[in-house]
Amino acid sequence: MKKFKLLALALVIGTFGLFASNFENPDVTKKELRNQIIELLQTPDFPVEGNMTITLKFTFNSEGEIVVLCPGCKNKDVVKYIRKNLNYKKFENPGIRDKIYKMPLTIEA
Repeated sequence: MKKFKLLALALVIGTFGLFASNFENPDVTKKELRNQIIELLQTPDFPVEGNMTITLKFTFNSEGEIVVLCPGCKNKDVVKYIRKNLNYKKFENPGIRDKIYKMPLTIEA
């Protein structure tokens, strides 16, 4: 009987832990985040010499601002432009706090 109570308690704790850790904001989709990022990066203020595909790594802080972790490019102009236009900008629907997002972006000439 003692083992049964212990097993039941472990099952209840495990179930609650499972539901608590899988909480995601269903209102925010990756497409919405991508659209907000593209809005902020409309036209670069430097000449683009060809098409580039970069992988942008970012997260959100507690105020709902985007924090660029790695622009994913070695071109200094592109890195400076991305950080200037994205870093610490407030988003309407921010993603999950402290989750690292990766998003491919194409810069066209």
